[in-house]
Amino acid sequence: MATAFRHRLMNNRDILTAIGVVGIVVMMVVPLPASLLDILITLNISGSVLTLMLAVFTVEPLEFSALPSLLLIMTLFRLSLNISTTRLVLLNGYAGQVIQQFAQFVIRGNIVVGFIVFAILVIVQFIVITKGAERVSEVAARFTLDAMPGKQMAIDADLNAGIINEQQARERRKEIQNEADFYGAMDGSTKFIKGDAIAAIVILFINIIGGFISGVVMQGLPLLDALQKYTMLTIGDGLVSQIPALLISTATGLVVTRASSDSNLGEDLGKQMFQNPRAMYITAGVLVVLGLLGLPPVPMFLVAAVLVGAGVLLERKSKVSDVVDTEAARNSEIEESKKPENVLNLLHIDHMELELGYALIALVDVQQGGDLLDRIVLIRRQIASELGFIVPVIRVRDNMNLQPNQYNIKIRGAEVATGEIMPEQYMAMSNGFEDESLPGTPTKEPAFGLDAKWISAMYREQAELSGWMVVDAPTVLATHITEVIKAQAWNILNRQDVKTLVDHAKEQAPAVVEELIPDLLSLGQIQKVLSNMLRERVSIRDMITILETLADQAHTTKDTDRLTEHVRQALARQILQPLLGKDKTLPVLTLDPQVEQQILDSIQPSDYGTYLTLDPKVLQVLMQSLSREVEKVTLKGYTPVLVCAPLVRINLKRVTERQIPQLLVLSYNELVQDVQVQAVGMVGIERAS
Repeated sequence: MATAFRHRLMNNRDILTAIGVVGIVVMMVVPLPASLLDILITLNISGSVLTLMLAVFTVEPLEFSALPSLLLIMTLFRLSLNISTTRLVLLNGYAGQVIQQFAQFVIRGNIVVGFIVFAILVIVQFIVITKGAERVSEVAARFTLDAMPGKQMAIDADLNAGIINEQQARERRKEIQNEADFYGAMDGSTKFIKGDAIAAIVILFINIIGGFISGVVMQGLPLLDALQKYTMLTIGDGLVSQIPALLISTATGLVVTRASSDSNLGEDLGKQMFQNPRAMYITAGVLVVLGLLGLPPVPMFLVAAVLVGAGVLLERKSKVSDVVDTEAARNSEIEESKKPENVLNLLHIDHMELELGYALIALVDVQQGGDLLDRIVLIRRQIASELGFIVPVIRVRDNMNLQPNQYNIKIRGAEVATGEIMPEQYMAMSNGFEDESLPGTPTKEPAFGLDAKWISAMYREQAELSGWMVVDAPTVLATHITEVIKAQAWNILNRQDVKTLVDHAKEQAPAVVEELIPDLLSLGQIQKVLSNMLRERVSIRDMITILETLADQAHTTKDTDRLTEHVRQALARQILQPLLGKDKTLPVLTLDPQVEQQILDSIQPSDYGTYLTLDPKVLQVLMQSLSREVEKVTLKGYTPVLVCAPLVRINLKRVTERQIPQLLVLSYNELVQDVQVQAVGMVGIERAS
């Protein structure tokens, strides 16, 4: 029965809180008996002590995030008690045993002492604690808001570097927002405490004057007796209110002044104030000197002896602790080395890695002005927007085996690109009309292989005026990373990435996903189709169209190459859009019909897809002919595009992608009706002689 009642009580805490707040407001209007008032005053004192204890044991300010609202409720509760006690004092000349005994206990019945103690409490609360807590809250709120953009960028950088995952990043962002809201609320809630202190002073004089008039006029007491009686009650009432208010103010100050720590206030003070024996010895020496100079020797020497003894014990404990820690660390290393998990961790391979020589570390150090991690975040967003591909976290680390200015880009532990940049210089890239007299170190632009020079900052303006394209070193590296990702996206994509993309599409079109997977195609087959698309830098952002096309065609074929061609046809406008001019004309190369038929006849199926079985000599002649035609088209200012039959397209692209990577190969089915095709050349084997 008791357990059920406790559970019901805990489950309805919100209702109890609402009833309590309403009850506090009702107290201001409804007269309360003195016995009930004694209980409520005791609750006020105990609640204030409890709040102070919670503040002492709080590790992080956000652990006590309800404090701003609690301050308002406690302040309202104290004011309600003030009104209730004032009503009883003025009506009956008695406000309960707690106020009566409090006045006798604290001030011993002395009115002058009572006034002084009350004034000191109000001054300490109003000027010292509340004013300081208000200022700390205001500054903390302002600095928290100002620091939010930098903290957000730091979270993005940690996420990009692989230090945290997406879930941890979301939690950190939410924590930053909650911290800003907390200090903003604390800045406002401290005004309640200040107003409460002012109200206490006003209520004090109202009670004394009103009580004096009530005692003389309504109860017929002599002037001195009335003044003595009501002043004592008023001071007792004021002390009963102000001591809890002082505790609440102290709790507020403790919470808002808490710095970042892993332990509560008591543990921090114990560790930090009593961690240095030399400080204790010096303090003891100062006390001894003061005792010898004339101050009371007994307390001075007694405290000095305690400090010396504590310092000796601390030194011994520190030595023993060092020995124990050393032995524990050695045993821990032995135990860790025996665990199989340590071997398993060595098997982990990052999707992508960026290794930097020691001279390039400044590019990722925010304190030195490095913004490479922020650039990588932008690269990931750019790739997601252009290719619809979620770039995995790029692990950035230093490699002392590299040259100082060298960097490596790795995919699954294998190096796919390397380069060398000069972090303090600019790269000036040739456009064919450069000034040969420009001083600099000749080099090659790593992403596109253009002729370039490394120049110092003083020659930047001269290079730009001479027709060079000038960029800084981080931009060179970021561009290289971008191009590597675009070129290797098909190789980076794995089944887990595909599942993420499919799950995202399922939120918008669950029917097509449920129809396709797993009954028609597996994730592995979809991955091969998407890899084929990314291999030719075709965006897979329109995932719903891709899945719908696969669902339509998977009934007739499971060949991923054929499925890829169907998907490309569905995305034809997207593929053609970047190739068209203003008049929607597409200059293309075509294959000689005999060559096209020869290629069709040489296509052979296998367990790994289709492949060409052309005679190597014929293939060599074909490549030479294609290279010449591509060069002619490029000199005319056109993008080299070859149009052929759908079955020929993917096999021919795989043959040409290494020797002629700039050649785009389209099928006839990808040419939409409103596109004007202009043939600018024909590729034939006989032309390669």
